[in-house]
Amino acid sequence: PVLVGGGRVFGPKPRDYSFKLNKKLKALARRSALSYKLQENAIVVVEDFTFDTPKTKEFLEVTKNLKVSDKKLLIIFSESNKNVYLSARNVKRANVQPVSGLNTYRVLDAGVLVLTESAVLAINNILSNDKEA
Repeated sequence: PVLVGGGRVFGPKPRDYSFKLNKKLKALARRSALSYKLQENAIVVVEDFTFDTPKTKEFLEVTKNLKVSDKKLLIIFSESNKNVYLSARNVKRANVQPVSGLNTYRVLDAGVLVLTESAVLAINNILSNDKEA
């Protein structure tokens, strides 16, 4: 075109590729993903735990004791647990999240879900609210 040295005719244009997904559809996807993991026996329920200080070594010991050290993990707590998050942050195959951040992609992407007892109660509460919506 009119630029010295030429120019790109159809250059990149920034676009927004996001789209709206209905609440009921999101809830159905979340329920389906969790029931799929349950059918695959890929859910481990543990007692609530925390670390005094963030130590990756302690986190790896916990995963080894649960016999899930070689799998991709999603560890879900009822509310955010900073020391466990900081302990798992450097482990490539581990992801720690509160129940409020639970989404379908992360559930399906994980090989094993590790849920605390309080997280199970919170998830039941969320799923029962999803049915009403």
